[in-house]
Amino acid sequence: MLLDEFDFALPPDLIAQTPAAERGASRLLHLDGRSGALADGRFAQLLEHVAAGEVMVFNDTRVIKARLLGTKESGGKVEVLIERVLSQDRALAQVRASKSPRAGGRLRFGDGVSAQVLGRHGEFYEWQFDDCADFCALLDEHGSVPLPPYITHTADTVDEARYQTVYARAPGAVAAPTAGLHFDTAMLNALRAKGVIVAHVTLHVGAGTFQPVRVNDLSEHQMHSEWYDVPQATKSAIAVARANGKKVLAVGTTSLRALESAAASGELKAGTGDTRLFITPGYTFRVVDRLLTNFHLPKSTLLMLVSAFAGMDNIRRAYRHAIEQRYRFFSYGDAMLIERNTQ
Repeated sequence: MLLDEFDFALPPDLIAQTPAAERGASRLLHLDGRSGALADGRFAQLLEHVAAGEVMVFNDTRVIKARLLGTKESGGKVEVLIERVLSQDRALAQVRASKSPRAGGRLRFGDGVSAQVLGRHGEFYEWQFDDCADFCALLDEHGSVPLPPYITHTADTVDEARYQTVYARAPGAVAAPTAGLHFDTAMLNALRAKGVIVAHVTLHVGAGTFQPVRVNDLSEHQMHSEWYDVPQATKSAIAVARANGKKVLAVGTTSLRALESAAASGELKAGTGDTRLFITPGYTFRVVDRLLTNFHLPKSTLLMLVSAFAGMDNIRRAYRHAIEQRYRFFSYGDAMLIERNTQ
């Protein structure tokens, strides 16, 4: 498949720059991947689309303050975006500077915080932070929320609260699992009251999720690696749902990728791992029947994923409809509920 097949023209004013006034106040476009039918609605109507015994799987990763501003020994300014925490004092990061840092070079961040470049791994640099007993605590003090590149304002206190799901638990993501941003505590309680089984996975979303695909032949693209965990309780809940003829709804592409990665052998397995799973049309889904997601960037791997899930023609038509109806796009935008194309 070719990259150009996943392009579309998006008016810039449809890129949501701020979240809705309240969680759950967004719109919801329902796409039936089997029939291609579309229905406009509100996110609160999600309750009408789910049934008792169905399993909804949420990614409980927590976004860390992964953007750091530093100074080189020469005095030059550097922006560092943490990609992945490796240990309590080491991390992989993207670096934006006038000149690429060299192994052995040092940076200073704020008062008394310094780090050394250990080496380069592709697009990322490995850093070791001095006297760092708790890396996440260091980021909380000196870092800022790593908003996506298409959001143009500097992160503020609103973003600190709203670019985080209400159920975030495990720190390690440098981008939010944005389908989950629509949920508030009241909606989660209403789902449980209806008999929906709420389960969790963890997938630490990396900054690589915003990296453009740089090859036109998709068979040549290499996905960035992300760490995931599928608990035994989630595997068991899905097994019970399957036995009772109930469906599995992944909240977000990250939840879907964690589940499908854990089922790569053909059977869903509990445990942790690293995934480079790249889902394109033709992929055989083993776990997920339904997907709640936002609207994705042109030519992105996430647009390819939803095209595989719903069918390319269905997604093209749904996105045209969303643009015509002025849905809000990307991280702070509106949501889609997609029924998998089983044809």
